[in-house]
Amino acid sequence: MKALYFNDFGSVGQLIYGDLPRPMRKEGEVLVQTAFIGLNFADIYRRRGTYHIEPHRPYINGYEGSGIIVEADDANIVGQKVLFVDCPLANAELVAVPLEKIIFLPDEISLKLAASIGLQGLTADFLAHDLGQNKSGDKVFVTGISGGVGQLLAQILLADGVEVSGSASLNKQNVARSFGVNQLFNSRTNDWVEREKNQFDTVFDGVGSTINQSLDLVKHRGKVVFFGMAGGNPPLINPVDLMAESKSVMTGDLWDYLTSFEERERRARRLFSYITSGKIQLTEPTVFELADGQAAHEFLETGKNIGKILFVTENIKD
Repeated sequence: MKALYFNDFGSVGQLIYGDLPRPMRKEGEVLVQTAFIGLNFADIYRRRGTYHIEPHRPYINGYEGSGIIVEADDANIVGQKVLFVDCPLANAELVAVPLEKIIFLPDEISLKLAASIGLQGLTADFLAHDLGQNKSGDKVFVTGISGGVGQLLAQILLADGVEVSGSASLNKQNVARSFGVNQLFNSRTNDWVEREKNQFDTVFDGVGSTINQSLDLVKHRGKVVFFGMAGGNPPLINPVDLMAESKSVMTGDLWDYLTSFEERERRARRLFSYITSGKIQLTEPTVFELADGQAAHEFLETGKNIGKILFVTENIKD
């Protein structure tokens, strides 16, 4: 099979596209012939060697994709369209996936759409409904609102009746403006932070380095939901300072919530319902051939993307 892999950690120059042995499917696993594979910032960190990656020689990156089941213990599910969001070695034409980690796709969700919304959409759903738990009329702020998770999170919150503001670079603000965000601020400056202090019930921070700014923006008795480090590691926070203003920082790992086949199915159904009812509009993903892995990693690393980046394999293109 064809795969995108690397032998040593480092720059994009380490990535190689070529032939590797097909995976050996174990009992309880299905073999998925991938169509679209998601590229995420975590994959950049894995390639650099600063984030956990599944031990394998050579290393194969990637944890999410969509495709068709081509082998399974149950012949009745062969040929079905599926999504997986937490299975390693995904940057390949064939991936062995535990059946419990499979999400079966309804007819109205295409393979491309599923890969575009899978991991980031389930992350946004978990942030909104498990951590944020905002009620209609709340005011929230989303850092990096034009990013992959940010766009989806903002639209879920808006659909739930929440008032949403956020930050993005000037060239990316039109994306958030197109789906009705209340206020937008320039993420490249902080001259607006002082006048917006203590204005928001919840701030969702996926940037990391902006955590102190987020604590300034949130109201007394409000909370910051920390969910990523796209802009670098967060500074240390003194809990005594938080106590003085009754502010809190929440965080969590999606994998502590996607604990069973039933949980994946329930959450995916809720996510897909936002799409099929027209409450979420997706920015068209940027698609690279899997063979162009170096270019895709560089595109993501330099911040050129608006929305999702996908690899497409030579197998299926819907």
